[in-house]
Amino acid sequence: MTALFLLLALLLVPFHAGSVVAETLLSHPKNVIVVGGDRDYPPYEFIDRDGNPSGYNVELTRAIANVMGMKVEFRLGGWSEMRTALQNGTVDVLQGISYSDERVNEVDFSLPHTIVNHAVFARRDSPMINSLKEAEGKSVAVHRGGIMHDLLARKGFAGNLVLTDTPADALRLLAAGKCDYAIVAIVPGMYLIRELKLTNLLPVVRNVATYRYCYAVKKGNKELLSRFDEGLAILKQTGQHQAIYEKWLGVLEPERVDWRTIVKYGAVVVIPLVLLLGGFALWSRTLHRQVALRTADLTREIAERRHAEEELLLNQQQLVQADKMAALGVLVSGVAHEINNPTGLILLDIPILKRAHRDTAPILEEHFRQGGDFPIGGVPYTEMRDEIPRIHDEMLEGAHRIKRIVNDLKDFARRDDTGDKGTMDFTAVVKTAIRLVDPTIRKATNSFTAACEEGLPQVWGNAQRIEQVVVNLLLNACQALPDTARKIALDIRHDREQGQVVLQVRDEGVGIDPEHLSRLTDPFFTTKRDSGGTGLGLSVSAGIVKEHGGTLTFESEVGKGTTVTLMLPIPRNEQSDT
Repeated sequence: MTALFLLLALLLVPFHAGSVVAETLLSHPKNVIVVGGDRDYPPYEFIDRDGNPSGYNVELTRAIANVMGMKVEFRLGGWSEMRTALQNGTVDVLQGISYSDERVNEVDFSLPHTIVNHAVFARRDSPMINSLKEAEGKSVAVHRGGIMHDLLARKGFAGNLVLTDTPADALRLLAAGKCDYAIVAIVPGMYLIRELKLTNLLPVVRNVATYRYCYAVKKGNKELLSRFDEGLAILKQTGQHQAIYEKWLGVLEPERVDWRTIVKYGAVVVIPLVLLLGGFALWSRTLHRQVALRTADLTREIAERRHAEEELLLNQQQLVQADKMAALGVLVSGVAHEINNPTGLILLDIPILKRAHRDTAPILEEHFRQGGDFPIGGVPYTEMRDEIPRIHDEMLEGAHRIKRIVNDLKDFARRDDTGDKGTMDFTAVVKTAIRLVDPTIRKATNSFTAACEEGLPQVWGNAQRIEQVVVNLLLNACQALPDTARKIALDIRHDREQGQVVLQVRDEGVGIDPEHLSRLTDPFFTTKRDSGGTGLGLSVSAGIVKEHGGTLTFESEVGKGTTVTLMLPIPRNEQSDT
């Protein structure tokens, strides 16, 4: 009875052309994770000769599922079909997809589990090229919906793109002379050339693009993504990931010599021995060169993978710091709002007090003439009648000053995601920055000077970001002073010969060691970590200045101080006006 039930169930399972379902047979319970992949992308993922899913991605997914206690079901089909299946929910996760900024809008990516290099393949009799640029104007076969298809389409590749269903189809077209070149990932390309015996093909440009190869889930499915990330991290720690990588993506084994070839060459006894030795030497040299090239590819892939891991760690640290700064911005905005409320009341009430005093002043004066001097607030009227207007004016000016500082803080803390640029008054930007750090300046030094050349032209850029740079430079100058007797000088001038506005901040601080000068703008490099320095201020500032087409240079002498020079280009129309 059980056997009959199983037979009926198998007959009822719908067969989908070009896809394979493994790991589960009769149903898809909610706790089974459906994993999608490409049916023809060896050695990463493919359907083997027995009709089962196989390859590096498949074995890695099984290992993750095993260590995380998950049940998985594989569906391998056409790549475009699988990407669509992820979006419509028939597939929960794609086990191998290259990361790109455009695809981030469609899916959420895991941490990368390997690095994929793409190469340009050609026939041995084709004209050799050294870059992708040289392939423009030619017919180039690429995998439809693959990362290189996305890249070439986005860049507006000036050639005829021949789209194929699989990388193998692209190489077959190339081998048959139906296109000029094919762009395929280097490892699958070499694997397919060997398996399909496409002996007239070879890679001519070995690294046209490098991408991180990740798992991906539908946008917002963070829980499932975190499980794969955690499983991948465990496999890396236990060494299973490296073992799977070496098994599938290690050095490809050379083709075995067919016995018929051995018999054929053994039978040709009439060939002179010298030609036999010469042929052997040539073959040996070619083999050594191929091994050397493959070894170089592997070395580069390992280095790129390590670099990607280091870059990932650095990005994680930057994200933590960015999150802290974002939280600080929210706090500043909230505090500024709370300060603005009582400040607004003061600004509203002081003019009323001034008018009230102006109206009562004649009455008080008449009382003084009739009865002589009298106390107001414990002070004789003859002193207070001149002091009260001054007190009102000072209170009003102080309230306005508080409002300006609060508004400057709110502008400085506000996130600027758009980065809109336009012409700006550089002098006004610098003055705003000085107001922001004025308490720190007064605490750090008794001698601060600011000189500005009259009639400076407008500068093109984002005022908020340039203000952030000036604030960082002034704060660094303040932190460099050992006592308040040392000076800080700020100078703004117009370099007409270079067509630039120049800002210099000079301090008489402790100076910077010569070996540290070249690393000042490196992320997280700081000589003030013990006092709370993060090493991000000058790194972020240098990035902003570079984005504006300017330069940021440093001159320093230990024990005597440091001079920082910021130069920003002036728009051509502003230069002509000056």
